[in-house]
Amino acid sequence: MAILNILEFPDPRLRKTAAAVEAVDDAIRQVVDDMLETMYAADGVGLAAVQVNVRKRIIVMDVSDEKNTPLCLINPKIAEKDGCRESEEGCLSVPGFVDTVKRAARIRVRALDRAGEPLDLSVDGLMAVCIQHEIDHLDGKLFVDYLSPLKRQRIRKKLEKAHRFHNSAASEARSAV
Repeated sequence: MAILNILEFPDPRLRKTAAAVEAVDDAIRQVVDDMLETMYAADGVGLAAVQVNVRKRIIVMDVSDEKNTPLCLINPKIAEKDGCRESEEGCLSVPGFVDTVKRAARIRVRALDRAGEPLDLSVDGLMAVCIQHEIDHLDGKLFVDYLSPLKRQRIRKKLEKAHRFHNSAASEARSAV
């Protein structure tokens, strides 16, 4: 298994739409395992393949307090939505920022699991929010897209500044060697 690099907003690769997985094989299972390891290492509750620059319709999550209940959804599709809830969301691709987002309170999702077997889940709470958030990633959408243009622009500028600082510091460290 391997820890993968997580793309950060405003990286344009996060806006790419993911393609359906044609067959759940060992290569796909390896991507799933690497995504889970990456998500756990980053202390996240969910991760979409697009976030690690894999353009496949794969999401992983674990909303348990113990971090011992991983879930993999391949080619997930929301079949039903019900109700509305607002909750605080953050994102591994938008580090350091959280804001309130409105989403469906309950959903029914159909997908394939890690073995390629069909799943049909009806969920609510954090799991419903997480699945909707991660499916958005597969469609090139980020939680910041639910925010006002002003908030989104402020977040973008702060992250761009942080990336410039990080890249500058790394460049100085290399030249000092």
